[in-house]
Amino acid sequence: MARVLIIDDDETLCYSLSRVVRSADHEALTAQTLHEGLALAEAGDVDAVFLDVRLPDGNGLEALPALQKAPSAPEVIILTGLGDPDGAELAMINGAWDYIEKTASKKEITLTLARALQYRREKVSAMERNPVVALNREGIVGESPVMNDCFDLVARAAASDASVLITGETGTGKELFARAVHANSLRQDAPFVIVDCASIPESLVESLLFGHVKGAFTGADRDRVGLIAQAHNGTLFLDEVGELPMSLQKAFLRVLQEHTIRPVGSREMVTSHFRLVCATNRDLEAMVKEGTFRKDLLYRIHAFSLELPPLRQRGTDLREIASYHIARFCKETGRDQKGVSSDFFDVLEKHSWPGNVRELVNVLDQALISSRHEPTLFPKHLPMKLRARVARARVSHGDHPSEAQGPEVTPHYDPEAMPPLQAYRDRVCAEAEARYLKDLMAGSGGNVKKACATAGLSQSRLYALLKRHDISH
Repeated sequence: MARVLIIDDDETLCYSLSRVVRSADHEALTAQTLHEGLALAEAGDVDAVFLDVRLPDGNGLEALPALQKAPSAPEVIILTGLGDPDGAELAMINGAWDYIEKTASKKEITLTLARALQYRREKVSAMERNPVVALNREGIVGESPVMNDCFDLVARAAASDASVLITGETGTGKELFARAVHANSLRQDAPFVIVDCASIPESLVESLLFGHVKGAFTGADRDRVGLIAQAHNGTLFLDEVGELPMSLQKAFLRVLQEHTIRPVGSREMVTSHFRLVCATNRDLEAMVKEGTFRKDLLYRIHAFSLELPPLRQRGTDLREIASYHIARFCKETGRDQKGVSSDFFDVLEKHSWPGNVRELVNVLDQALISSRHEPTLFPKHLPMKLRARVARARVSHGDHPSEAQGPEVTPHYDPEAMPPLQAYRDRVCAEAEARYLKDLMAGSGGNVKKACATAGLSQSRLYALLKRHDISH
C-alpha cells in the first residue's frame, strides 16, 4: 500500500481524489496549503503527490524542488484546472511525473497514479540492488545547486553507454566533466583518448583519427594507430567537436554507426568499440542551420546532454574553488599553505570571470607567484589588470559625485585595464535584466500571470529568468 499526498485548497476535490486513491487500496493524506503539504512530505514516507498549481500560499510548481528533496523523494503529479501548456512544460522540465487537468476522468487519474507508483517501485528496487557509490569527481570543486544538478547528470550518463555532448563557455571544465563520465563508467579502466579538433591541422585530421599504414603518403615512414582505434573499449573525447571539418563529418558518422575504421592507405578494417563524449562552446544547432555541421551527426553525438554553468552563475562555489587550487598550488610547489584575507575573496567575487574557472586558476597562480614567501594572500597580490577592472566596475556602479566631491573628471580609459567587449556586454545585460525583473515582479504585485502579460513572456521562460537571477516571486 502506497501513501499518496493530495495538496489542493479545494476540499471537494481533495475528498474526491482521496476516494480514488483509497479505491486503489492506497492511503490518502490531504493538505490545503503548500506549507502544510511540505510539512507532511518532510515528516512522513510519501510515495506520490497530487499537487495543485494555484494555492493560497504560493505556486505549486515552485514547490516541486522542495518536494523532490523530501526524505522519500515522492513522484509528483501536477493537477490543475488551468490547462496551461507553459506550466506543463515547466513541470516536466522540473521533474514532475505528469501534468493532468482536474477535469480528467477517474480512469485517467487512476492510471496515471498506478504508472507513477510502478515506476517508483522499480526505481527503488534498482537502487537497492545497485547501491549508490560516491561519485569520482577528481578536480571538480563546488556544491552549488547548479553543480549538484550537473553531478547528478554525470552519474546518469556514466551509468549508460550513450554518446554525451557537453556544452558550456570556454573554461567551464568540459574536459574535467568528460573525464568524470569516463571515470564513473564501466570503461574506467580502459583508455580515455582526447582529440582536440580545434588544434589538429585539417590535412592531418584523417590520419590522426583513422591511422595510416607505411607509405600511405609522403612522410608516412611507418604504420600509425589512429586515435579512434586507441580508444577501443574506452572513451573517445572529441573536444571542440564543432571544429571537425565537414569533409570528415560524414566519415565519422559512419564510424559511429559501424564502429569500424579503415586506416589511410589500408584495405583492412579495424574495429573500435568506444564510448563517445563530445564537447563544444559553439551552438551546434545554429551551425546545422548554417550548413557547417551535419544534422545527422548532431543527433548521434548528443543522445545525452550536459550543459555546464559559467562561473558567474556559481557564486557560492568561488571561494571553495579558490581555496582548493591555492592549497593544490602550495602542495605542488612545496610551499607552506597560504592564508587568505577576506578582501582577497571580495575582489575575486566582484570580477565577472569571462574565462570562467580556467581564468580563475590562472589568476590564482599569478597571485601565488607574486606573494612569494609572504604567508597571506591580499588583493595586492592579484594581477593589476584584474584589480583595475574591479575598481572601475565598482566606481561606475556607485553614486554620482556630489558638488562636495568637486567637479566631475573625465576618466582616463586604459585599454589594457578594460574588460573584453563580450564580457562587458554579458555583465551589463545581466544586470539590466535583473533590475527589469525585480521591477516587473514588484509592479505586478508578485502576480506571475500579470507579469507574463506585461513582459510578453511565457510562464516557463519567466520562471527560468527569475531562477537565474535568484529573484523571489
